[in-house]
Amino acid sequence: MKLLSTELFSPRIIKTSLVALCCASVISCSSSVSTSSFQRDGTANISQAQAQARSNIVSNVQYELTFFLSEQSQFSAKSVVHFDLSSVPKSLTLDLNKANVQQFIINGTKVYPNYNGAYFTLNQSLLTSGSNTIEIEFTREHSTNGEGLHRFVDPVDGKVYLYSHFEPAAAQQMFAVFDQPDIKANYQINVHAPKDWQVISAMRETNVIDQGDNNLWTFPTTPKLSPYNFSMHAGPYKVWQDNSGRYPMRLFSRQSVASQVSPQDWFTYTKQGLDFFDNYFGIAYPFKKYDQVLVPDFLYGAMENAAAITFSEDRFLFNAEMTAEQKERLAGVIMHEMAHQWFGDLVTMKWWNGLWLNESFASFMGTLATSEATEFSHAWRTFYASGKQAAYHQDSLVTTHPIEVPVATSQNAFDNIDAITYQKGASTIKQLRHLLGEETFRRGVSQYLQQYSYKNAELNDFINSLAQASGRDLSLWTKEWLYAAGVNTIKAQYTCQNSQIDSFAIIQTADEQHPTLREQRIKIGLFNKQRYGVEKQTSLAVTYKGAYTEVEQLIGEACPDLVYPNYDDWGFVKVELDPTSFNTAKEQLSQVSDPLLRSMLWQSMWDSVIEGKTPLNEFLNIALINAPLEKDYTILGQVLGNLQRAKNYLDLMAPSNTAYNNKISKALSQMSLRMSMEYFSNSDFQRRWFDAYISFSNNGDALKHIQSLLQGKDLIKGLSIDQDLRWAMIKQLNRYDYGNAQALLAKEKQLDQSDSGEKAAIAAEVIRPQSSLKRQWLNTIEHNDSMPFSKIRVAMNNLYPAEQKLLSAATAEQRFANLALMDSKGPVFMRSFAAQLIPTECSSANIDAISSVLNTQTGLSALTRRALLETRQQEQRCVKIKHMLR
Repeated sequence: MKLLSTELFSPRIIKTSLVALCCASVISCSSSVSTSSFQRDGTANISQAQAQARSNIVSNVQYELTFFLSEQSQFSAKSVVHFDLSSVPKSLTLDLNKANVQQFIINGTKVYPNYNGAYFTLNQSLLTSGSNTIEIEFTREHSTNGEGLHRFVDPVDGKVYLYSHFEPAAAQQMFAVFDQPDIKANYQINVHAPKDWQVISAMRETNVIDQGDNNLWTFPTTPKLSPYNFSMHAGPYKVWQDNSGRYPMRLFSRQSVASQVSPQDWFTYTKQGLDFFDNYFGIAYPFKKYDQVLVPDFLYGAMENAAAITFSEDRFLFNAEMTAEQKERLAGVIMHEMAHQWFGDLVTMKWWNGLWLNESFASFMGTLATSEATEFSHAWRTFYASGKQAAYHQDSLVTTHPIEVPVATSQNAFDNIDAITYQKGASTIKQLRHLLGEETFRRGVSQYLQQYSYKNAELNDFINSLAQASGRDLSLWTKEWLYAAGVNTIKAQYTCQNSQIDSFAIIQTADEQHPTLREQRIKIGLFNKQRYGVEKQTSLAVTYKGAYTEVEQLIGEACPDLVYPNYDDWGFVKVELDPTSFNTAKEQLSQVSDPLLRSMLWQSMWDSVIEGKTPLNEFLNIALINAPLEKDYTILGQVLGNLQRAKNYLDLMAPSNTAYNNKISKALSQMSLRMSMEYFSNSDFQRRWFDAYISFSNNGDALKHIQSLLQGKDLIKGLSIDQDLRWAMIKQLNRYDYGNAQALLAKEKQLDQSDSGEKAAIAAEVIRPQSSLKRQWLNTIEHNDSMPFSKIRVAMNNLYPAEQKLLSAATAEQRFANLALMDSKGPVFMRSFAAQLIPTECSSANIDAISSVLNTQTGLSALTRRALLETRQQEQRCVKIKHMLR
């Protein structure tokens, strides 16, 4: 899974008609009640203890799966499950979710199944020690929420596309399965599909047989895979092929969006990655081909299905040539999912508490591969400016957690999937590589993959492989980094005499709630102001631990104007600049020649605001002076992102700062427009500045100009207004209900009836500042179960922008009151709802309202309570920033 993005479910069980008749069969009911301590609760979820009990007795699993696919809303299938039992248990379940079962056979005996709509409780008397076979024929509705076998109807041409997504435990929505990661199996599938369809799975098909209106696709047996790593996708996909690399590659997309795909970029990055990973791991790519499929309505950025990786159209389809940022993101996600083919698919965690290691390692290796195998050699700077900052933020919240955490049930698998799981985990692995040495680390990883190929492993297995390769005891490192929460802060403490350093130490501190002080290897950088900028004087690699670490090697160096104690970003640690260094950074920011250091200093300016040490207006003044001078594309994106966060804070603070907010908004939009015009010969910089211009424009002059550009009455030299920009402009005009925005929206809906156009139209409509419209859409979000979740999620994301505080307040009580109802829709729904629709208004009153919900609605899920706690802390932070504003 897929990059944060920073930017994640189990539906309610609908029992079939079989449930009412379950006890009609004496055979099935005789073993339906068990006194086993591993008795399941009737839902599709399974606990770690129940999964462990099942994997203790079940082995040698093989699935023979046959699917009958069509353009209809349901599919037919037959699952044949072969498995061995070490002994016959008192209770054994087999998962299959929401199916209409037509035939059920255990070891040759046809029975009426004990089925509750989530799983079968298998008849103990018909099971044997040794080999067993279960055959199930059933029909099932396709899903529309991105899980199981998802069905999508293209609004442009009416063509139907299917794709599967199983992580963490949704394979049971497509076939009968022991749905847990530590029961790996071989899969052999046969698929009956319409004549013009492609069928894609973990293996390349061996035969496609003409059957009149349909074709029968036959696939060879896969290597051993966990259920969530297996996949099957089908539909009239457009296919591109490239056999110029080590392994055959294919790329698939819907027919109607094929013109938006740049296959050469995909194949170039894929070839570069496969070469890199083959060489790095010392193990050949474990599957026979490499397919990548662009799919609609996807819940995540991408998914590492073995040899048939899925990617979200929303993230990787564009209506113009990709910008440098978009290409780098594509390369990074390709590398991330490719790393999973070894670390996740070849070797897989035993249970979901190990998911962080899969994702952390893929995030680390994906960035490493992007930086060393593609043109994006600055990938680690991108990682620092985006993902790593998200990890620092997450780790500073009251809901922070260790990297490794228990996971009670499969439903909780994604409860702690966040920037700590991905980017903090990746940062700790990067730090461990520095501690052990690059080659030692690589050798330990290779040994781990070789030892556990096609098996399941745990954290200790990985750590032991690295410990053996390095000859070092890593138990303390594991305890400090993986089982203790929180982020430390370091600062340089030094004195100078006669213009030379006469004492130097690294001071490490920790939050009182998370007091662990860690050992870490960093690089200290000393810098001085020169005639033409701030230049490095010297740097030194140091391993520090505890609260105080003397650095005697720096005594005698010239007294610096700036010290940065995490130079080159080796460590996962926040940096507090000493007063001299902070002043140098403020005064000389644009004169710092080292781009990574400059990025870090920009971040120090913003962190000082968030921590309540520097007024927001001071940061804005620095940014308005220095942002136009920024010549690094990655840093510019970082700065503009923080400026947008600053603007959101100002919007939430209204009306207390209306005059200042209007002044800053105008300054930001004017700056962005000016820079858009200046960069007429550099499309990447121009697009980045113009995107900012759209988002910062909220006054009449700017909105009038945007409408004029949209209608072709005005132009900016070098700028092409593509469909993506048109929708962004229409959305902004509707956000402030400027001019004839609503008519422009209606017209654009007619011109662009694609899936992306439908979603963009929803965003532009939902964001309009109209009370009745807001209530109508909130009712749709809360009660309409027929609209595809991908569109519901768009509505959630755009319903209440920061400046629409009064409109948000009008339904705040309703949203608080309905949290329990929303919780019942499951974690897929609730993750988006909680992230976007828990009320915020930067006020003490709202802090009290959230506290009241936490105190009175005690039955809310852990996921929802966590979101409430985080929202309350964000509100407290906003109030603090508001009080600091001068």
